[in-house]
Amino acid sequence: MAETADLATLPTKELHDRAVKLAARRGDIKFLWELLKAIPGAEVAAGNQGEGEVDIWNTAALLDDYFHAGEGEVGEALRPMYLDYLNKHA
Repeated sequence: MAETADLATLPTKELHDRAVKLAARRGDIKFLWELLKAIPGAEVAAGNQGEGEVDIWNTAALLDDYFHAGEGEVGEALRPMYLDYLNKHA
């Protein structure tokens, strides 16, 4: 298992990729669903108010956001979620 300090030094995109890959490998639908639900709030936290509101109603946009949820300010807003998941399950 990776140490918490080691994980904290990784770029957010790497945390996203590791957490999503681990959840998929474990069949952890709950984490993946929680991530999907957290993306609109992360969009708002990143200053993308309109994106957060639209994504709740637009599944295609939400899935696109899911694949890019490790990038930019949205990724940074979700970073604690990735760290928490990897620390618990890696």
